[in-house]
Amino acid sequence: MGLGYSLLVRPMLALMDSEKAHTRALLGLRAVSFTVFGRMLLRVLYRPRQLESKCLEMDFRNPLGLAAGMDKKAEVMHGWETLGFGFMEIGGVTEHEQVGNPKPRMFRSAKHEALINRMGFNNSGSEKMALRLSKAKKPGVPLFLNVGKSKITSLEDAHLDYAKTVELCANYVDGIVINVSSPNTPNLRDLQKDEDLARIIESVQVHSGNKPVLVKIAPDLDDMQIKSVVDTARGLGCAGVVATNTTVERPDESSVMLETGGLSGKPLRNRSTQVIRLIADHTNGEWPIIGVGGISTAEDAWEKIINGASLIQIYSSLVFQGASVIKAIVNGLDKRLKAAGLDSLEQAIGLARRE
Repeated sequence: MGLGYSLLVRPMLALMDSEKAHTRALLGLRAVSFTVFGRMLLRVLYRPRQLESKCLEMDFRNPLGLAAGMDKKAEVMHGWETLGFGFMEIGGVTEHEQVGNPKPRMFRSAKHEALINRMGFNNSGSEKMALRLSKAKKPGVPLFLNVGKSKITSLEDAHLDYAKTVELCANYVDGIVINVSSPNTPNLRDLQKDEDLARIIESVQVHSGNKPVLVKIAPDLDDMQIKSVVDTARGLGCAGVVATNTTVERPDESSVMLETGGLSGKPLRNRSTQVIRLIADHTNGEWPIIGVGGISTAEDAWEKIINGASLIQIYSSLVFQGASVIKAIVNGLDKRLKAAGLDSLEQAIGLARRE
């Protein structure tokens, strides 16, 4: 099926506007996963073998999750579960509904296997998200909610914006991810500063229902800034960190790379791994890290894990390789574990730090 996607589906999607292709792919998955036969077909074609792990006091069928941004409205949760993801992160969601930035705002580079987006947190708002989640059947894998700041909310009142979304939605999810690192909301990354971040974390925790709260950080911070964010979040009792968000750095100055926005995909791989290793070293491997950025193969995933990631997420590789990448990564990780003579995923976490 991976070859079929490369030969047939990807060329067709490449002819479409990137955002329209994304929407149609979601609609297609939703339609196929709606019926018992469709779900059975998806399981046969794509579902990987079990690779169980435990993290954040939760059980995971495998360590591979869907990154935020792919299913902003939580419309295809059971489709992702059927494909074999071990967990998923929906959103980002802001308190207020917003249309996001002007179109076009999503771009592909097949040459780099990278995406650039400047979506601007387009979403239906916290009230509609809470209503949708309250009516939906909760998936059988851990579900995280990515929470951002509304564009109309001032930086001074950002903590209230985050808190309101969490207050409305926390009952329907298993964990909260505070997104203060998207490059597409003006000045949002300023909220990674100690005092502002602390205010947001404390406000969110009041309404989290004791669900784990994690912070998603930018790859463009320097090492001292990353350590400062980690110390603040960990000191306030956050359960872990998501490393990393998209980057404003570019691998070259080719036409697509001149577009503004956050870049994800292969060019981000090395930097995200560096950040994971930095955090793991700084916390002596004692603080859970969800690694994301440039993962497209089992080797990429293994690299993240042995440098300190407890769980991993993908986004761009789904676009460029299709759903077959899920099985390839998870089954490949299982083979890598056995080749290393390890009995569990937990034994592999931070392995490179101990060698």
